[in-house]
Amino acid sequence: MSVTGLQLINGQWVAGEAGQYQATNPSTAQKIEPVMTQATQAQVDAAVAAAAQAAKSFANTSLAERAAFLERCADEIMALGDELTQRVMAETGYPQGRAEGERGRTVGQLRMFAKHILSGEYLNIRIDTAMPDRQPLPRPDLRLMNQAIGPVVVFGASNFPLAFSTAGGDTASALAAGCPVIVKGHNSHPGTAELVAQAVDKAAKACGLPDGVFSLIMGAGNEVGSALVKAPQVKAVGFTGSLSGGMALFNLANTRPDPIPVFAEMGSVNPVVLFPEALATKCQAVAEGFVGSLTMGTGQFCVNPGVVIGIKGEGLDNFVSHTKEALAKVGAGVMLNKGICTAYNAGVEHLGSQPGVEVVAEGGAVTDEAGFCSQAKLFKASAQAFLANPNLQEEVFGHASVLVECEDKAELLAVLGALHGQLSGTIQCTEAELASQMDVVDVLRSKVGRLVVNNYPTGVEVCDAMMHGGPFPAATDVRFTSVGTAAIARFVRPICFQNFPEALLPAALQNANPWGISRLVNGERTSSGF
Repeated sequence: MSVTGLQLINGQWVAGEAGQYQATNPSTAQKIEPVMTQATQAQVDAAVAAAAQAAKSFANTSLAERAAFLERCADEIMALGDELTQRVMAETGYPQGRAEGERGRTVGQLRMFAKHILSGEYLNIRIDTAMPDRQPLPRPDLRLMNQAIGPVVVFGASNFPLAFSTAGGDTASALAAGCPVIVKGHNSHPGTAELVAQAVDKAAKACGLPDGVFSLIMGAGNEVGSALVKAPQVKAVGFTGSLSGGMALFNLANTRPDPIPVFAEMGSVNPVVLFPEALATKCQAVAEGFVGSLTMGTGQFCVNPGVVIGIKGEGLDNFVSHTKEALAKVGAGVMLNKGICTAYNAGVEHLGSQPGVEVVAEGGAVTDEAGFCSQAKLFKASAQAFLANPNLQEEVFGHASVLVECEDKAELLAVLGALHGQLSGTIQCTEAELASQMDVVDVLRSKVGRLVVNNYPTGVEVCDAMMHGGPFPAATDVRFTSVGTAAIARFVRPICFQNFPEALLPAALQNANPWGISRLVNGERTSSGF
């Protein structure tokens, strides 16, 4: 396969008719061949219409059919080989290991959802059979299950060209639920998006699925994305990115005549709390782990540790010293695109200009002016300065963080209490120390979606138990995750059948239980039929 610059609409690869552009290599600032095309409103409408046409038949496929499709998608992505990883590297500046690792994560979560749906657990089936002789009133036959919500729009993420983009977690969970997907590819990595879309298209055709099950649309500006969100056939949106971008989509979706959910994961500053005993016993390891997390991927992760909180004293001073030493060994990093690089540099300049804020550690300076590079920085501010200045809580997307120095535990609790909703919160401590500081834990639990102890938030594991979401503004809906098998819950809705003819019920609700899945029948959990 090769990159063509075309769009996938209703099973056909066609040239976009709204203009052309080229991707840029962020390491060199050089344009990448070939020329890409952008979709018109009419082409967006065609993709949406095709998804709506495919929705019913795709929702009615069996669990085994959908699982086979997801497995085939994974196989076809792997079959792209080095062409895919080389394109990822060219469009993002990521090293080969990162590109290959993200490819592994992408195919891994496709296979994970394939396995997950076969159990039928996500259907949440509950059956209460009729009780015609019940007094004083009979009970009707009631059967509840989750069904696909309908066509889903997925926006590719700038920082994850594979795992959160064309066939990433949003797409995988929506397809697993039985929802057609229209991907709005990210303009920073359009070639990567197209190659993966070619693999998904090949898998869909091999599995005999309708053409509208999957489409890829590219476009500049906000017009294409807005048109997709406003399309009446679209029933949900998946987004990973900035607060401004996520809220724009959320607000747009809620002005529709029929509002739809926008499941936006919008990043956060992911506070790291340093307890004194941890700093006394393992300060260098804590500092080096922090620097590794801060600078991983040039800090371009939504769970990057952007705020560190500790109590003033020798331990915190030592942490700063070790951090300064470790950070000085880290060279300037490549940012994903010019816009992100410009925003990062503006963000650190803004941080550094705030009252009471100073730079206490820096990475290597930028020496290569050809690409989009930046320098890592750690700032420091007092708790009082932090509490008085909302600007210090704003996310700077990249390898920058603010150390908040508290006079005592009361100030530490005040700082935690002032934080907005976060994707994660981390505590570095000893076990005995943690047991005596549960009030800190309780505050963090109210603020975050994932609580990390003696580890760091970067490196989000894709598994059944993961929660990647959190209270607003980390996400638009605190109840859902965008990573792990529970992510499928975003793209299903419950429906109850009352006194419906048993022979005409969906297979999952029929008495015989032909799929052999676990169900709650008259209050008892069983995989047997009746």
